Amino acid sequence: MAALFPFRALRPRPGDAAKIAAVPYDVVSADQARALAEGNPLSFLRVSRAEIELPPGEPYADAVYERAALNFSTLREKALVVEALPALYMYRLTLGDHTQLGLAGCFSLEEYDRNIIRKHERTRPDKEHDRTRHMLALRAQSGPVFLIYRASVDIGDIARHAIDSEPLFDFTAEDGVRHTLWTADTADRDGLVRAFSRVERLYIADGHHRAASAARVRHELAASEPALGEVPSGADFNTLLAVAFPHDQVQVLAYHRIVKDLGGRTPEQFIAEVDARFVVVPGGAAPQRRGAMGMYVAGRWYGIHPRVSSDASSNLVGSLDVSVLQDQLLAPVLGIVDVRTDRRIDFVGGVRGTRELERLVDSGRAAAAFSMFPVDVADLMAVADLGAMMPPKSTWFEPKLRDGLLIHLI
Repeated sequence: MAALFPFRALRPRPGDAAKIAAVPYDVVSADQARALAEGNPLSFLRVSRAEIELPPGEPYADAVYERAALNFSTLREKALVVEALPALYMYRLTLGDHTQLGLAGCFSLEEYDRNIIRKHERTRPDKEHDRTRHMLALRAQSGPVFLIYRASVDIGDIARHAIDSEPLFDFTAEDGVRHTLWTADTADRDGLVRAFSRVERLYIADGHHRAASAARVRHELAASEPALGEVPSGADFNTLLAVAFPHDQVQVLAYHRIVKDLGGRTPEQFIAEVDARFVVVPGGAAPQRRGAMGMYVAGRWYGIHPRVSSDASSNLVGSLDVSVLQDQLLAPVLGIVDVRTDRRIDFVGGVRGTRELERLVDSGRAAAAFSMFPVDVADLMAVADLGAMMPPKSTWFEPKLRDGLLIHLI
């Protein structure tokens, strides 16, 4: 069952929350992070992406983590406070007509190791090592993992009661996402802990590298400083900062693909090769159902449907659209075998959508684009329950949490 721990959050003073809050470190490039932080000395990107204050060079150099620790210390002095007592928080995200209400707290890293907190994505060693060094330099988990749990009536009732009060933070970020946080009172806090003890499992939606790094930090600190693991609240290095949302509230958007070249083929030759494996018809930009994909080549959209379908009952991962595209087109036609390392492919997720695909192809930065239908959250949970892994870049959750609003000191 899922253990939930209140914790003494390090957080902004309410008047500084909007300035401090930053997009997750891994959804922007260094140049984008630098532009977002420009003119804002309180931006948490100066901690999570400290290389933006250094000359261009190695992003994993010692100087980056030293600068992150220095900037974190400075920010603590200027604008952050530590809660007097362990607490839990309700965190509501609003984007347009979409709203989702999550619970922010600490969760058990032992349960992560035991697969009660389940994964659906492989991690890269270099990225794990980066966040491990970052956490050790700060002695803090500075950005929450995004978790999902199967919706619960009991948790929902307490959550709605917990937000019937004045919020701690309430602001709308530059991207239009409204972030509202409440501190749960003592009764709601204790009720949430009891209710979560009946949740059988949790699922990582976003933040696989943060979670894996926190688990590594746990083992490193437990070996070197065992006494520090004995914190009555449970909010120590044995726990993971996360926000957990009910599965029926989260929003998964499509994660599209672009390819840089057609392998020496003309657009006409490429379309003919695709037609041998897929039914190719003139179509719109956005697929309307699972099993359908869009393809944009030479200024035109096509609908493509595989001539050979995979059986989801016998091979759930292989039946996913991203797997079908990979196995039946990208690998055999274009020779793109490993999308993690092949520089001929890139990805466009979230609200940028199909207009961004058109822009990239029309500008010559890509030769073709493929629009996908979003993966269903039920498929994500089913894959994780099987102990399997989703293909890379399968899911894009929107809206996203912000770093720097709740920090877990370890």
